[in-house]
Amino acid sequence: MSVNKAILVGNLGKDPELRYTPSGTAVCTFSIATSDRFKNKQGEQQERTEWHNIVVWAGLAEICGKYLTKGKQVYIEGRIQNRSYDDRDGNKRYITEIVANEMQMLSRAGDQGGGSGGGGRPTTPAENFSSAPQEPPFNPDDDIPF
Repeated sequence: MSVNKAILVGNLGKDPELRYTPSGTAVCTFSIATSDRFKNKQGEQQERTEWHNIVVWAGLAEICGKYLTKGKQVYIEGRIQNRSYDDRDGNKRYITEIVANEMQMLSRAGDQGGGSGGGGRPTTPAENFSSAPQEPPFNPDDDIPF
């Protein structure tokens, strides 16, 4: 058995970029920052920020492109993917990215997140979006076995 799963909570570094493949499939890319605070050997408080490249496909990509803005805090769940490409000068480059299948907006209602767009709609922690089909909520009063 193997597991490839990443869970991140961080802030968008810039507004998402929404594009479409030639076949019409939506793809949204953005980066989020996560920070780690720790004390060094001298006891001084330090902070380290890691940047994560996020890729989202299909309907969830359109939601991300529409509602996420720079500075917003988000929960991302997906799988880690490594790939390579050739840059404009013909050099081989390697990139690690998270292919997200779930996104939840964590910014408080009315919080503009310091984003450049500023005009995003307010979000609440209950707004959860997933590219996987959602099961209907369990109803204990429903006695039908199928």
